[in-house]
Amino acid sequence: MVQDFCSPCLSKSGLGVLQTVTENLSLGMNTVYLDNNSTTPVHPEVSDAIASTLRTVSGNPSSAHDRGRAAKRIVDDSREWVAALLGANTPREIIFTSGGTEADNLALGVISGRTDTDSHLITTRVEHEAVRRSAERLEEIGCRVTWLDANRNGDLDLAQLEDSLSSDSTLVSIMLANNETGVIFPIEKIVGLVKSRSRALIHVDAVNAAGKIPISMKDSGVDLMSISAHKLGGPKGIGALFVRDGVSIKPSMLGGGQESARRAGTEAVHQIVGFGVAARISSDLEPMKRLRSMRDLLESRLTQRFPDAIVNGRDTAVGRLVNTSNISFPGLNGEVILNLLDQAGVYVSTGSACNSENKSVSPVLKAMGVPFENAMGSIRISLGRENTERELSDATDIIIEVVRTVSSFSGR
Repeated sequence: MVQDFCSPCLSKSGLGVLQTVTENLSLGMNTVYLDNNSTTPVHPEVSDAIASTLRTVSGNPSSAHDRGRAAKRIVDDSREWVAALLGANTPREIIFTSGGTEADNLALGVISGRTDTDSHLITTRVEHEAVRRSAERLEEIGCRVTWLDANRNGDLDLAQLEDSLSSDSTLVSIMLANNETGVIFPIEKIVGLVKSRSRALIHVDAVNAAGKIPISMKDSGVDLMSISAHKLGGPKGIGALFVRDGVSIKPSMLGGGQESARRAGTEAVHQIVGFGVAARISSDLEPMKRLRSMRDLLESRLTQRFPDAIVNGRDTAVGRLVNTSNISFPGLNGEVILNLLDQAGVYVSTGSACNSENKSVSPVLKAMGVPFENAMGSIRISLGRENTERELSDATDIIIEVVRTVSSFSGR
């Protein structure tokens, strides 16, 4: 049975355990950041570019004078870098937004303005909250929504997708890689099914995939794709939506004619240049290759030490992001594990950081059919380009000791 406690409610003995763990795990190491699917450290080149732009670029990109043209050149160059990251046909297909959430909402806005009877959205139960909650809102106002299921390995039922498609399907919104488990979805197959059986547009949330796996939009058949700068070494507060030439979307805000009249408002030049530099750096996927062996060694050590531990999504048919590991320790409390690791200087997550205030079971793991006692004992470890083999080895030692201590404390 899962212990009914959380870190803020620890008993005196529990607080003593926490203090003992943090004292005993003094390895003379710096903190280890293993929560890169929540956000990534800003790359030094990115922060330098932002600081330089703030100091030297004062014009409005919409102004016709020299200072305005200088700002516009920076925006245009950054748009080209983001377009290159996605393999877009042209930089015109990139719309800058405030982040992945706005990009997702803008994409699902293609449903807006249609009557209740001709709106049909197909999405999955394992999407990020930005898509899932937007879909729930659309369903509340009369849109017909089909929710695709995922199996225990995190894979989608493509037969269910095929059966759901019809001539009146409006939009199919399916992520490229899950932010909690790292499970990758077969977008090429999905596009083939959708295009062969409907006229629906296809939106892909690639927020946690961009900069980790190759993406090429040129001949992909995908109409809309969301990404976010802070997931790939860029600043927070800036993202983008790829909109294929010829696809019409409803503007997210009205005002000036910025972003091809699809998102009004003066461009945040310093954030855009940071996004552009981050996109240029992230286009080189070579640094990601070493993360696979690091992640696999981490999982091997943890599952050998704790035989009942389960790596969620490891047996997926398509594959996972090389940096992501979602591990369940049945019968334990993931929040307690997280807080003890926090005290020891190892930073992980219990799932989606956007939902960290909600102490309920992760909707993604629930949708996958992960048993409650397993889901409650899950932590997500997500590596970044900056992580080294040595610090991950040291962090794994700490994770093992923390899980051992929590197991002892819970009587397991």
